[in-house]
Amino acid sequence: MIGRRGVLGTAAAVVAGLLTGARAQAGDAGSVGAAGGTGVPGGAGAPTGEVEVDGPAAARGRPFVFVPGTWHGGWMWRHLRRPLWEAGFEVYTPTPTGVGDRSHLMSPEVGLETHIQDIVSLIEHEELEDVVLVGHSFAGYTITGVADRLRERIGRLVFFDALVPTPERPAALSRDAETGEYPAWWLARVEDFREGYQMSFLDHYPLEMLVPEDDEVNQAWLKRRLSLHPMRQWTDELVLRNGGWAGLPRTYIRCTGQAYSPSSDRMGGPALTDPEWQLIEFPYPRNAMMTHPKETTRLMRSLGSDPERAG
Repeated sequence: MIGRRGVLGTAAAVVAGLLTGARAQAGDAGSVGAAGGTGVPGGAGAPTGEVEVDGPAAARGRPFVFVPGTWHGGWMWRHLRRPLWEAGFEVYTPTPTGVGDRSHLMSPEVGLETHIQDIVSLIEHEELEDVVLVGHSFAGYTITGVADRLRERIGRLVFFDALVPTPERPAALSRDAETGEYPAWWLARVEDFREGYQMSFLDHYPLEMLVPEDDEVNQAWLKRRLSLHPMRQWTDELVLRNGGWAGLPRTYIRCTGQAYSPSSDRMGGPALTDPEWQLIEFPYPRNAMMTHPKETTRLMRSLGSDPERAG
């Protein structure tokens, strides 16, 4: 049953917690139990990365589709590709239109629906089933839209410290309920956007929002790779016809190790209190896939290997 709560601990404890409902305690030792099967690299071609994961290959790995958050591209999941692929999972790390390696496709017309369709098209053309669909940060809206359109293909939704859409918040950027106006801080910020619609991370946020200040390697990586992002992915309202995330197996990963400006309760919303959600407190920074790839890989293996779909 969905709704078991836990703090990520040893990989063995994570698996045990997912399968039996036990509450895992914080730590980082051990290896994820048997996972296996065959898989092929996906997304960005041959898998890359430097992380080795102990233990046998997955017994029945499912396809993973990882969706990057604002300003990021598929590159952010680089260190997870090879170990998950070698464990028997198919791994896809697409970059949505207009960002990262697809920055050349940026235009004022690119918005939330564009990004949803990017992922829908990938899943359909690769003929994927039982997908573990992972979204980081504001990609919570993207994966919810994908799940709404392809419910029968989704095995589990994973919100990675992500914004969870609700009926009260149909767009990532909320308007005033009475006036319908955007907040003053946003209207002021729009004046800085490139060509009036391209958002820049470094214009408005410190890198400590993503990785620790003393993590020079990942800070340098982010400086090189963060790209402009289309404004409409935040401002477009999410149109749902089939319930979005409701009724699907779903996990919320809360990165409790984020020291600078941790995600507010508004990000997780219902996932933090509703027992129908599986809540995992992950004691690492917001971009844990970069700072702690081994621990993140183990967590993903546990979510992808559970024969009962962690539910």
